[in-house]
Amino acid sequence: MFVILPNTRGGLLTLAPIYDALRAAGYTEQEHECILIEGVPVQFLPAYNPLVEEALSHAQEMMYEDVPARVLRPEYLAAIALQTGRGKDRERVRILREQAQLDMSVLADILQRHQLHEIWTRWSE
Repeated sequence: MFVILPNTRGGLLTLAPIYDALRAAGYTEQEHECILIEGVPVQFLPAYNPLVEEALSHAQEMMYEDVPARVLRPEYLAAIALQTGRGKDRERVRILREQAQLDMSVLADILQRHQLHEIWTRWSE
C-alpha cells in the first residue's frame, strides 16, 4: 500500500505513526515486512517519486468487502513496474497487458510524461 507521509523537521520519513496506530487497533501480527490486517498481509511503502505521487492522486475509489478503498489505475501500475525495472516487474507488466483493461491513451500519456515509452517498447517486443 502506497502512503503519503508528512515531511519531518529532519527530512527523514517514518512509518512509525502508521504502525503505532495499527498496534493500538490490535493489529500486531507481522509476516516478513507486512502487517496482517484482517488476515491480509499489507506492506506500506512511502510515495517515493513523482510517478507514484501522481498515481496516488489519480487513484480510483472502489469497494473491497464493503469498505471503500482507493486503488491505483492499472496504467499507473504498469508504469511503476516499468520504472522499477526488475524481472518480476516485467512479469507484472505482461500480466497487466493480458488481464487488465489498459486504456492505451492514458498509458501513452503517462509513459511520455515520465520518459518510459522506450522501456515499454522494449518490453513489448
